[in-house]
Amino acid sequence: MSHDVFTEDVVEQAALAWFENLGYELIHGPDIAPGGENQLRANYSDIILDETLRAAIAEINPQIPTDVIDEVYRKVSASASPDLLEDNRIFHRMLVNGVDVEYAKPDGSITGDKVWLIDFSDPDNNTFFAINQFTVVENQQNRRPDIVVFVNGIPLAVVELKNAVNENTTTHHAFNQLQTYKREIPSLFRTNAALVISDGIEARVGSLTANKERFMPWRTVDGVNIAPKNSAELETLLKGFFDQRVFLDIIKNFTVFEADSARLIKKIAAYHQYHAVNKAVECTVDASSEEGDKRAGVIWHTQGSGKSLSMAFYAGKIIQQHEMQNPTLVVLTDRNDLDDQLFGTFCLCEELLHQTPVQAKDRKQLRELLSVASGGVVFTTIQKFAPEKGESYRLLSDRRNIVVIADEAHRSQYDFIDGFARHMRDGLPNASFIGFTGTPIELSDKDTYAVFGENIHTYDIQQAVEDGATVRIYYESRLAKIALDENERPSIEEDFQEVTEGEEVDRKEKLKSKWARLEALVGAEKRVELIAKDLVEHLERRLEAMDGKAMAVCMSRRICVDLYKAIIDLRPDWHSNDDAKGAVKVIMTGSASDPQSFQPHIRNKAGRDLLARRAKDPSDPLKLVIVRDMWLTGFDAPCMHTMYIDKPMQGHGLMQAIARVNRVFKDKPGGLIVDYLGIADSLKKALANYTERDRSEAGVPQGEAISLMLEKYELLKQIFHNFDYSAAINGSPQDRLRLLPAAMEHVLSQEKGRERFMRLSLELSKAFALCAASDEAKGIRDEVGFFQNIRAAFSKATSGSGKDFEDLNTSLQQLISRAVTSTEMIDIFAAAGLKHPDVSILSDEFLAEVKGMERKNLALEMLKKLLKDEIKLRSKKNVVQARNFTEMLEDTVRRYQGRLIETAQVIEEMIAIAKEMRQAKNKGKELGLNDDESAFYDALADNMSAKGVLGDDQLRNISRELAESIKQSTSIDWAVKESVRAKIRVVVKRILRKHGYPPDLQDQATQTVLEQAELLSAE
Repeated sequence: MSHDVFTEDVVEQAALAWFENLGYELIHGPDIAPGGENQLRANYSDIILDETLRAAIAEINPQIPTDVIDEVYRKVSASASPDLLEDNRIFHRMLVNGVDVEYAKPDGSITGDKVWLIDFSDPDNNTFFAINQFTVVENQQNRRPDIVVFVNGIPLAVVELKNAVNENTTTHHAFNQLQTYKREIPSLFRTNAALVISDGIEARVGSLTANKERFMPWRTVDGVNIAPKNSAELETLLKGFFDQRVFLDIIKNFTVFEADSARLIKKIAAYHQYHAVNKAVECTVDASSEEGDKRAGVIWHTQGSGKSLSMAFYAGKIIQQHEMQNPTLVVLTDRNDLDDQLFGTFCLCEELLHQTPVQAKDRKQLRELLSVASGGVVFTTIQKFAPEKGESYRLLSDRRNIVVIADEAHRSQYDFIDGFARHMRDGLPNASFIGFTGTPIELSDKDTYAVFGENIHTYDIQQAVEDGATVRIYYESRLAKIALDENERPSIEEDFQEVTEGEEVDRKEKLKSKWARLEALVGAEKRVELIAKDLVEHLERRLEAMDGKAMAVCMSRRICVDLYKAIIDLRPDWHSNDDAKGAVKVIMTGSASDPQSFQPHIRNKAGRDLLARRAKDPSDPLKLVIVRDMWLTGFDAPCMHTMYIDKPMQGHGLMQAIARVNRVFKDKPGGLIVDYLGIADSLKKALANYTERDRSEAGVPQGEAISLMLEKYELLKQIFHNFDYSAAINGSPQDRLRLLPAAMEHVLSQEKGRERFMRLSLELSKAFALCAASDEAKGIRDEVGFFQNIRAAFSKATSGSGKDFEDLNTSLQQLISRAVTSTEMIDIFAAAGLKHPDVSILSDEFLAEVKGMERKNLALEMLKKLLKDEIKLRSKKNVVQARNFTEMLEDTVRRYQGRLIETAQVIEEMIAIAKEMRQAKNKGKELGLNDDESAFYDALADNMSAKGVLGDDQLRNISRELAESIKQSTSIDWAVKESVRAKIRVVVKRILRKHGYPPDLQDQATQTVLEQAELLSAE
């Protein structure tokens, strides 16, 4: 292999070298294939390596009889469900829990046992293979993934690689290829534990069900040092994730299946979750020992980065520690709705916990659940530890193997000095405490560290944004949009105390409080109506630029109900009495004693669950939820991108709430917080506990996005200097359509005009999506749509890099589609006054039309695109034609770019190439050859001297004989089996000699014929 050519094979060889350094045995797939030198597969449909797995089972389970090994092998290799994901879950259970068997002992008695497929306790007792070019044939599909990772003969990971220096092959292409493999050769994936995609620069790992944005980087090898941004991501991922001990640990302890509605989702831990949990387990074992201080520590993982799942991973692993002697876990929250949410997460992870979590209904049940000798995962709120009236405290258990896991471990929530947490400590005097939090512990909060211990692991906002685990949060104040007199404007006092939804019910206390006075101002009818009007207009503009969901947060349930009424007065079609329909809903709790106006919005748990599913479903018409307390923590709807805040909030409560919009969803550029009450100071104070770099990622003033948008807008306008595009905004549909080719011609006439335009228009669109509801965006919206029309036309009708449309994220495509509709843009060929061409023919009539086009730059770009498309089609069937025409086109373009020839001459040369292509296509038909035979004819006739010696008739006979002989000689995987290639090389040379093909040209012709044969076999 030439060292000056960077190909996909370079990436593959580097990956294999890293696997070898990790102790994996490297195997070339064809060597173990049917007929290979070291055959381990009887058929190409065999996925599991039979001999390897049987040998591993016997080694790990020496007590198991041979006939039982046969039974286990049948269970493991047979599909248990027609559904791939369910089949994968069933296999995963066998892999991590062992295969249950029964067999007769020597004394004749029947015993039950487990057979382990992998020795998780000792990685050295397993065989690890990294196999490249592993061909699989299934459902008449022949596929060959780049690298498949096997443990004990079982394929557990698939690695798909692309060329680092080819701009047309990215991780997107690798991801799409894996989806094709899953569809066409699903048997390879029924045992799968991880998928990896890489283009040599970027590298991501994901689960079997992960969509593209859920393929995440693995940034560390040792769990301590984060690899710098400019390091080789693939090397870090392979060394960090596929370390043999780490890989087995992830399979056993960091993989869960969750049923989301009717869909099964498989999740594997991200690197920060994996290393944080393992460190936390070590700290907990130390803290709960006789010498320990019962303080395991605190984990701070920013909201949206999977904290709840980390808690479940932690629970599953701490339970298995021998030193803990089957511990009891007490999972602690400070609110019932949080208790329900976290309990729901743990229930989904029941298999990881090896037991069913239990939710304590009241104090009495809590005491019963904690009176056991060992075991159990108990969920409770902190309030249930309060003593009965007249009691000081009651000892619940003095065992040391009790671990209290506190969600959002903050002094303000738990009050370890005087509040409920003190009663908990009195009732469980020897329990160890560990805290998980999505917001940093306040600098002044010494008590939390005193109870929980020091920081175990941090995953901050900046790192989460860099990793793509969360998106940035932007802030927009819309106080100025609410036209109220000074005495009507609410102001939040320094010592304002939040009132929860439950406390709000106590009307007598409520009427006395500052809360009541502020609530009256905030909920004044005039103010609510103004906010409703602004919110509706703002949200509609947001949704035009970026599809998704929004949440409005109100100060009281009354205001929630009033805001709902004001909104549906403005948009009646948003309302529905049916919970399964309607675009806006109020999410709140209540009872029969609440006012009549509240009753339509009070639902049982099943009703709220239905709305939660609708809010999480991006395709559901529910676009806005109005809340008071519900869903401000623990609620995860990735498609939610906007939060309207009209409620005083502060500290970590505020930070938890705004994190509802920081979830990653497709290509969502960021979340937006819209402030109607004036929480800017509260947001600054809440951010004071964050690191400097974190403060740059949360509460970013929307003005920054607006400034960026306007900057890109001005730069784009400069490209259109002296070009009047006002007709694109105000003209008739015909005028708008006619303007597109002229605008494209104007861009193309400038040096690197297309390249600059495509980059700036993409950057403008991303900035526009972040602030689409602002007045500034509104003012340039039509022009942005015009720019996107041009961008879409370029992507469709000119020779782009292959990235143009892929770079357009979902929200921007939506913007384009609306802009296209609004300007009634149709096919760019029609706009240029051309009939749509039949690319495979490129008729004289069409070529003449192109030649006569007034806009020569556009004609050139269109013709180049059509020729490239035709060459791409031919490259799949005829290696010589594709190579020759590629060279001709590249030479023409190179001379044009070097200003050696003018535009008109380039068009002439391209038209000549098009005509040659047509002649080449017809040549085979004239000779009476089919496509395969014609391709071999071109391979032989590529050398003009050979054609001169032999003539068309003789070359035609050789081509037919070659096509027939090669078809009979080839088999699956022959192209990468040197022994078979050698036999075919002999056959080709024999045929060439037989027909008198010039001896000095035979080697070159043989090589070309082999290339052509490989191409045809891939079809």
